[in-house]
Amino acid sequence: MLEKTNKVLYRKYRPSNFKEVLGQDHIIKALSGAINLGNISHAYLFAGSRGIGKTSIARILAKEIGCTDNDLYEIDAASNRGIDDIRELRDSVNILPFESPYKVYIIDEVHMLTKEAFNALLKTLEEPPRHIIFVLATTEIEKLPDTIVSRCQTFNFKKPSQKILKDFVSEIAKKEKFKLEPASADLIAVLGDGSFRDTHGILQKVISSSADKKISIEEVEAITGAPKGELVNGFISSVAESDLDKGLISINKAVENNVEMKIYAKLILHKLRAILLIRFASDMKKVIESEFSEEDFNFISELAKNKETKISSITISEMLNAYDQVGRAYIPQLPLETALIRLIEIK
Repeated sequence: MLEKTNKVLYRKYRPSNFKEVLGQDHIIKALSGAINLGNISHAYLFAGSRGIGKTSIARILAKEIGCTDNDLYEIDAASNRGIDDIRELRDSVNILPFESPYKVYIIDEVHMLTKEAFNALLKTLEEPPRHIIFVLATTEIEKLPDTIVSRCQTFNFKKPSQKILKDFVSEIAKKEKFKLEPASADLIAVLGDGSFRDTHGILQKVISSSADKKISIEEVEAITGAPKGELVNGFISSVAESDLDKGLISINKAVENNVEMKIYAKLILHKLRAILLIRFASDMKKVIESEFSEEDFNFISELAKNKETKISSITISEMLNAYDQVGRAYIPQLPLETALIRLIEIK
């Protein structure tokens, strides 16, 4: 039942026109300008991480050039990756549109095509019929042959910023008549990891499990399995105070609570960044204050004031390395433990 609700909510707030798209202004401006001038390319390549709007913008593009649902075709290259699938596509492109000036083919995860399928697609991209437009979407552009890329107009999608995701979550919660505390919205945005789709899914899980219409950060922590703030603060305090036992105990408690170490490391980095920003960019204090609960902001502010602590750019660098290693480590918490030991050993 929860999966079905997630899908409905995600579709409910999917952008339906260029004005509703968030975080991709450079792409929307270019596409809108080209459409207004009638400079429509026969092939577009949308590249970027998952869940940031590539297929949504592809659908909007089709709509803006007058393509109806009857002339819009979406192909998942992960499931239709062979040469026979592309040969079938090549045959279909020669058929005129039913009721639109163009037939639009959206090929998602195009990097999954086989070598033979790419060669077959290349022939179609080189000499497409005038009524055909391709939109290729990929999360791994480096896997595409140069011959394919060179025949497309390429757009690189950006990951949405923390602020964009936070505002996005807050606005949807408001429309759904839920009150989301600022710190709750910020945590959901952090957990969303730069993906509108993932952020939306987390929000759906939270509001579906909420007993009332007010969502606290404690609720978000409990429902998502994110570590409690005290475990994140305990790790950071141990670095600041050179207290190894305190940090190792915080890590161990996170493990006992089945906290995903990648999320734990991410939230530690989130607060470390805030400490350094307050210390070196005081103008950002108001912005940072809106991202945390009052208790957490006071904790961060106190550490920012004390320049004698070991929290510095070196701390961030060490933790970034640990974050990269967590997913590959045989013992998930080991990169955090070794990073903590190194940081406390630094004189």
